[in-house]
Amino acid sequence: MQPVPHYVSAPQGQLRLWVAGQGRPVLVLPGLIRAAETVARELAAEGLAAHVVELPSDLRPADLRVAIRGLAESLGLERSVLAYDLSAALFLGCVALDAYRARGWRQLGLIDLDPTLRIDGTHLTALHAHIRNAHLLHPGDPQRVGRGGPALPDAEALHAAVLTAAVKPERYAALWNDCLRHAASIDGPSTLAEAIAQLGPAPAPARLGKAAPVAPITRDYVHLPRGRMHLRMMHAGERRPLVMLHSAPGGSAPLVNLMIMLGVGLGVGEGAGEDVGRLVIAPDYLGNGLSSKPEGPVDIARLGQDIVDMLEALNLPDVDLWGTHTGALIALEAALIAPERVNRLVLEAPPLLNAAFTQDILENYLPPIEPDPWGLHLQQAWNMRRDMFLFWPWYRRERAAMRALTLPDAAFLHDWTIGLLQSGRSYDKSYRAAFEYDTRARLPLLTRPALICAGPSDMLADGLEEAARLNPLATAAATRATVWYPNQDPEAVAETVMNYADFFAGRAL
Repeated sequence: MQPVPHYVSAPQGQLRLWVAGQGRPVLVLPGLIRAAETVARELAAEGLAAHVVELPSDLRPADLRVAIRGLAESLGLERSVLAYDLSAALFLGCVALDAYRARGWRQLGLIDLDPTLRIDGTHLTALHAHIRNAHLLHPGDPQRVGRGGPALPDAEALHAAVLTAAVKPERYAALWNDCLRHAASIDGPSTLAEAIAQLGPAPAPARLGKAAPVAPITRDYVHLPRGRMHLRMMHAGERRPLVMLHSAPGGSAPLVNLMIMLGVGLGVGEGAGEDVGRLVIAPDYLGNGLSSKPEGPVDIARLGQDIVDMLEALNLPDVDLWGTHTGALIALEAALIAPERVNRLVLEAPPLLNAAFTQDILENYLPPIEPDPWGLHLQQAWNMRRDMFLFWPWYRRERAAMRALTLPDAAFLHDWTIGLLQSGRSYDKSYRAAFEYDTRARLPLLTRPALICAGPSDMLADGLEEAARLNPLATAAATRATVWYPNQDPEAVAETVMNYADFFAGRAL
């Protein structure tokens, strides 16, 4: 059985769980060198209904302990908590598995795991080496190989553990060292069968509640015909909902700041005290980010139908759409499939490339990124994302192809690289679909009010004039910023966001 991700909420914040299997329910803390999804799959194969907490989380260690305790109580699993290695320090009374690692690491003291983000991306390589060594080497003597313990992870499982830790390396390092400080009493059985025997009486099957809003951005999943779609949501008022559609190849994380700005209204209200906020939803496309990775080919029509299916599942009969690059095409297609559900659209820089350039991109832009046992794929992904800000297209590394952009800082590049890696082997599907889409044939069919725009630093800005000719009913405008790009002028960003807000409100630009 494939593990299924869920979000649960606590006063401290949200936790993500991976649920798999049937049989005796257990709440599981997967340790700090394994991915929750991997552990859920392994325990399901052993006949357990595993509810595995993803570690690290967005919470500080002290808050995480409280949230896990509350989760165990809400599921009725206080006496059925299984924890691996150092994560046993997060729940007193758990049954600790692989405790010999925790005892060995405790003898060594705090690990010098530097979470500092580096502009060359080598912090990802260091994190990979740390987790790989934790599996390979003796926990009490890192100069010796560790011949005992469970089977070594393959490249896929190792990559999953590294990727989970790499989302926020500073939180991973803080959790590791906090657990070491609280690890004095960790002890436990050496096999899973012994661990299960030490658990309390088998409880009734656990039931997960629905994730409750936690300001300002909440996360959830919605089940669609093609898979589970990951959502970021901003609950800010009762005006018409806005759906925001990201560029490829990652997820919707780069849109969070824009979600907040458009969600709270940014002065859109016409009267004092008017509630100008709205629900803003930014999904990760199926195949991208934290959404399911369905098999089979993908085109913009399928991705557009996924958005319509999402609106149906969420009972949203009337929305505005904002999309950028690939997202602009998906927004366009969704409005063609279900025009009755769409009020207005902002289409930022829809791709309009000539046939020869498109073919060149399809042949060179989308190399496979495969998990590598030594972590070499991490540097590949990092430098690919970095070069996207240096060249257009990124693989044409020559002076004539250099872009007039300021290089992003390490934090921005880190988040973008993680988004690419979270999309996995299917990262290229939505990208490829965008380059294969016949924008010139589809754009003239749009009958809903649309603003087609692009900022001056956008590599697709050259298509704005042609887009205006293809659909004379649309409003075409050059904006002062591409607001989700790094290092944009704050005044230009504020003006551009106001352009969007004015258009959605029906006011002239």
